[in-house]
Amino acid sequence: MRRGRPRKEHGLAFKVFWRTVLGLFSLFVIGFVVLLVIYLRTPIPQPQANAGKQLSIVYYNDGKTELGRFSTVNRQDVKLDQVPRTVRYEFLAAEDRNFYKNSGVSFSGTVRAAWKTLTGGGEQGGSTITQQYVKNYFLTQDRSVKRKVKEIMISLKIDQKYSKDQILQDYLNNIYFGRGAYGIQAASQAYFGVDVEKLNPSQGAFLASVINAPGLYDPQYGDAAAARANARMVYVLDGMVKEGWMTQAEREKQEFPNFVPYKPNSQITPGPNGYIVASVRSELQNKLKLSPEDIDRGGLRITTTIEKPAQDAAVAAVNKSVPSEVARLDQLHTGLFAQKPDGAVVAMYGGNDISKNAVNAATGAQIQGGSSFKAFALAAALQDGMTMQTRFSGASPLVLNAGGGKQTRVTNDHGDQYGSLTLGQAFAVSSNTAFVRLNQQLGTGKTLAAAQQLGIPAKAPGMNDPSAVDVLGYAAVHVSDMANAYNTISAEGKKAAPYFITKVSSTAGDYDYSAHPNTTQAIDKDIAANLANGMQGPLVGAGGYQGTAESTAGTLNRPAGGKTGTTGANGKFIAAWFTGFTPNQLTTSVGMYAGDGTKALNQAGESFYGGDIPGTIWRDFMSAALKGQPVAKMPTPKDVKPSVTNTPPPVTQTQAPQPTTTPPSTTRSSTPPRPTTTSAPPTPSSTQRPTPSTTRSTTTQPTPTTEPTRPTQPTQPTPTVTRPTQPQTPPPASGVAPRAGQQSSSPVG
Repeated sequence: MRRGRPRKEHGLAFKVFWRTVLGLFSLFVIGFVVLLVIYLRTPIPQPQANAGKQLSIVYYNDGKTELGRFSTVNRQDVKLDQVPRTVRYEFLAAEDRNFYKNSGVSFSGTVRAAWKTLTGGGEQGGSTITQQYVKNYFLTQDRSVKRKVKEIMISLKIDQKYSKDQILQDYLNNIYFGRGAYGIQAASQAYFGVDVEKLNPSQGAFLASVINAPGLYDPQYGDAAAARANARMVYVLDGMVKEGWMTQAEREKQEFPNFVPYKPNSQITPGPNGYIVASVRSELQNKLKLSPEDIDRGGLRITTTIEKPAQDAAVAAVNKSVPSEVARLDQLHTGLFAQKPDGAVVAMYGGNDISKNAVNAATGAQIQGGSSFKAFALAAALQDGMTMQTRFSGASPLVLNAGGGKQTRVTNDHGDQYGSLTLGQAFAVSSNTAFVRLNQQLGTGKTLAAAQQLGIPAKAPGMNDPSAVDVLGYAAVHVSDMANAYNTISAEGKKAAPYFITKVSSTAGDYDYSAHPNTTQAIDKDIAANLANGMQGPLVGAGGYQGTAESTAGTLNRPAGGKTGTTGANGKFIAAWFTGFTPNQLTTSVGMYAGDGTKALNQAGESFYGGDIPGTIWRDFMSAALKGQPVAKMPTPKDVKPSVTNTPPPVTQTQAPQPTTTPPSTTRSSTPPRPTTTSAPPTPSSTQRPTPSTTRSTTTQPTPTTEPTRPTQPTQPTPTVTRPTQPQTPPPASGVAPRAGQQSSSPVG
């Protein structure tokens, strides 16, 4: 006979069960009461909010003076009956197929999305059209549970107070479609150039698709974006058939639509500051990961690193030098980029007016570096155990074996002859032959490796093509890259990424960001100190030789280091540079080019060396930007042990340039006299050039053979400044949409 469980155990289990039930019930009641209180205390916003009130403002570094604003809001309300019925239902098929049945909230979708987010699955969707409308009304960047609960409560109230048609109308008038368009009327014009009443089902399906992620689905961003939009349209149109809102026969008629060229809103910040605002927008999107909606309508207050006195000085320095000497030149472009040791950008000049030229000459154009790259060879030499007193021959020409029985001749500018030069002297006069000999002794690739080590991007054109003459600056770089690399030298060997934003907040108080710049020790501090000291030569001369920028940048009257750079041949100047710094204080690079980067900076009989106009612009800017600041002193030179830390990039071309190429000419503002054994002033030789105020001979060195090919400047599109042409979308696979711009009877998916 089996014995049952003792009566005492039965009683204990019974009590535990009911206590658990009562506890859960109490939690449910408490939770319900809390939600009820939140529901009752949550106000209902007014529908059809004025999106313009939530524009974002960009300030100078004082956080008070306005620099620009993101006022790209393009919005025009329409009545729901103006939107074709099929188009309305395409939005329901895309976003909320139970819109006319639910209570304004999808609890299952919300729970699923919350779980995905909490478990590391990333931010998920799951919102109804009502919830999306509420979220876009508030335009909050906050992703907290508190914000989500508030969204749900408002959605429930709105669903009770307003009709479904009213909610759908408000939603369609407020949702962001990309291209600066808020609301379906603005979107119809932005994408198709028609009013909303004339939208066809294919166009409506695209608009219903693009709101999911405008930056991913707008075909202006290329074939991949068009392919994603096509796939999303397939989902929308298939949903239309599934819900009975479109027949299969009508579905099969739909095609990928044609688009009008994108014309950005004209309310961009005019003049030179427009380039800064565009760069700030890029940093908000790429670094801070804010969406276009967050930026345009988020009520952001953005404090930048830009100092107004310095920015004004940059514009004034360019305007002072350029019109007076080269106003007649065709499409002359000047880029100026100035940053502090921690990477904070204090001033930038990318052009005269962004509305006329969207390419930023400081960050968007890549031009050959010329003799500016000799600083990187000097860095490699010091890391290899050499000193500024190490000597190389400056005799010209230098004949190199280019392979295949061919030779390449390298000469100094104007064929100038030098004897034995210290590295300090060779750097001051910018001797091509001395630095090519240095480059040969270092080993192919060491100069480019040092350039990457200091901050020149490895992917810059020419950076993975080391040769005996790469020290002459065949690689093409941005002005901002050159400034960043020289800034590493100035900042005691610490490399820092440039940045424009110090702080971001929002008017709703739901977003907050502060910059925390990081630096890395790229080269040894003592080597950086020796390098900075050695780089004074172009400004003050070295060992009896005159520096290449002594009459311009050299008149700053502060301790400074820097280097000129000039590219071109046969009397044609293609690019001109001056990059320099006051130690551990401010680094500025100035780069100039004409037209698309292949046109000459000069007219016949005139010169355009880096030590001329770029050096003058640099001096004028630095004088004004540093006014009232302490005079920074050069670091004390150090005795260091050899320490090779830079590794050459892989060699992709082992031969020197073929005899048909002409390396960039040396950058100089005057030909230095030869050292003499007497104290009498040197007598000018037949090869000595006049000072920058005098027109110089345009005879270039008899060096070599072909002028290096300079990559044309690339544009870097951002939604606020570019005017892209209509791209081609991918060719259709079986059963998908035809390419944009084509006439085809093939159905979508």
